[in-house]
Amino acid sequence: MRPDFFSRISLKVLELQDRWRLFRITRQISKKEFREKGKKTVLFFNASTRIHNISLNAAYAQLAAWGLRLSGINVSNFVCQAGMSRCVLGTDPDDPMKPPPCASCIAQSKRLYEGGDIHWFRSQENSRIRYAMEGLRLDKLIAFNFEGLPLGEFAVHSLRWVLRRNDLMDDEPTRFLMRHFILSGYHVGEEFSKVLEQVNPSVVVVFNGMMFPEAVARRIAMEQGFPVVTHEVSFQPLGGFFTIGEATAYPIEIPDAFEMDERQNARLDAYLEERFQGKFSMAGINFWPEIRGLDEDLLAKIDAHEQVVPVFTNVIFDTSQPHANLVFDHMFSWLDHVLEVIRNHPETLFVIRAHPDEMRPGTRKQARQNVRQWIDKNKALDLENVVFIGSQEYISSYELVQRAKFVMVYNSSIGLEATLLGTPVLIGGRARYTQYPTVFFPKTPQAYQEQAEKFLAADKIEIPKDFQRNARRFMYYQLFRTSLPFDSFIETHPRGGYVRFKPFSVEQLLPENSPAIRVIRKGLLEDKTFLLEDEA
Repeated sequence: MRPDFFSRISLKVLELQDRWRLFRITRQISKKEFREKGKKTVLFFNASTRIHNISLNAAYAQLAAWGLRLSGINVSNFVCQAGMSRCVLGTDPDDPMKPPPCASCIAQSKRLYEGGDIHWFRSQENSRIRYAMEGLRLDKLIAFNFEGLPLGEFAVHSLRWVLRRNDLMDDEPTRFLMRHFILSGYHVGEEFSKVLEQVNPSVVVVFNGMMFPEAVARRIAMEQGFPVVTHEVSFQPLGGFFTIGEATAYPIEIPDAFEMDERQNARLDAYLEERFQGKFSMAGINFWPEIRGLDEDLLAKIDAHEQVVPVFTNVIFDTSQPHANLVFDHMFSWLDHVLEVIRNHPETLFVIRAHPDEMRPGTRKQARQNVRQWIDKNKALDLENVVFIGSQEYISSYELVQRAKFVMVYNSSIGLEATLLGTPVLIGGRARYTQYPTVFFPKTPQAYQEQAEKFLAADKIEIPKDFQRNARRFMYYQLFRTSLPFDSFIETHPRGGYVRFKPFSVEQLLPENSPAIRVIRKGLLEDKTFLLEDEA
């Protein structure tokens, strides 16, 4: 028999095992939870995290809800029951007309929310909004506002993520998806308003607040005076990030007086030693199956030039990009400006490095507008002072950083790490770490190019003393204070990007037994920060 036959059998066995585990968990939660009259209610909504498999964010929300129920808090769930004509994960970018797989999604929802308080919503036709969009070009659909809701803005973030590109074609398939995302978003808003009135929650919890269903729900809840918490994956394996702000921007508040002691510095250094060897993962994905040193050809090119400047790109459809696009319209606009600098400095070798997640192998999550295409379009490799490293070339970025005069990044994590390594960083997009002075961040495209010219001409680039201090403080908080651990309850799934519930006793979900649930409960109901206690 063929190997793929055994692989399918193994996955089917895993699926049955996962369903049994989920059945046991939900049954135990229902038996052990208690609801007190007058107690606060938390309303959860995450329609863009899964279809039939469990993603990290779907797991975080579900574990948090279970933990709250066990501790006497009322939990309500706003759940899609074929309530959107097109949704984020149920859209096939190669066949926009194909309807989403609602049956399997609803079946999984019934298993997940078994025994819980569920408010289902179904799709309804609204002729007024459909008529208002009739005949609109793509740019008008992107700017579409209806009854005070910027539905086009919410929809286009989701559409770019679905299509894995920034530049959208004004063709009928693209307009079709935009119209359906807008229609679905409007319907989510109508139904969510009804549930808010019915439930009157103390707080609303939504997945990241960037995808159109959750973005609409977040906007409506905030306009009606309900506090909203969003969540995303954190920077530790199987860790979650919860915030009263926008989770995809990762707002992190560090007290001015916080200074790292010897124990904290040692803890961070141990992590960095592993990371600089490529031993890390994020969102359940290990980006570096292996890591290699610089090869002889690249070293020879570096030696043949006066200096080397690595250029680190990002994934164009990543949900960080709307936050990043502050100085430049988007990453490729930044690269266009970088190319002008490259052309003016043949004495300098520029090594353009594609993000390792840009062409994630074995999945459909691969950029359809990518840096390789930009390289080819602009004939960048015709220049003697350009080297391109693709996303699946596992050459050490850190060796490049250590040899660099300075590095250019858009908003990649490598910018923060380069500062930690003592290398100057010129950043083009807003990143989570630019909340604090950690890198050189010019405020206009012209200022960016002028700063690049100064750096290239300088004998030595002076880095402000605060940059490394702030970088270490930020990374410590990011890793060890804001990253809530769920590894006691979930493990990675053989299908990359998904997780499965471990067999665990539901008592482990009580706040007194789980640091993550304890932090979430206090953050949601006692207006506390979503920070772990620092280890002694």
